[in-house]
Amino acid sequence: MSFIDKAKNAAEDAVGKVKEAVGDATGNDSLEADGKTDQAEASVKDAGEKAKDLGNDLKDKF
Repeated sequence: MSFIDKAKNAAEDAVGKVKEAVGDATGNDSLEADGKTDQAEASVKDAGEKAKDLGNDLKDKF
């Protein structure tokens, strides 16, 4: 996974955490849900990048 991809995923996760916290603090359920969605998307992207890296590592061994 490239450094840029890691940074983008980390930023998306951080934005999601902020949205969730602000939504929770203000009682804005929609904002809170958006934050959780952003975090989930970042996690899925991160898992996909890790799987891609693992595949490349295995390919390089053969």
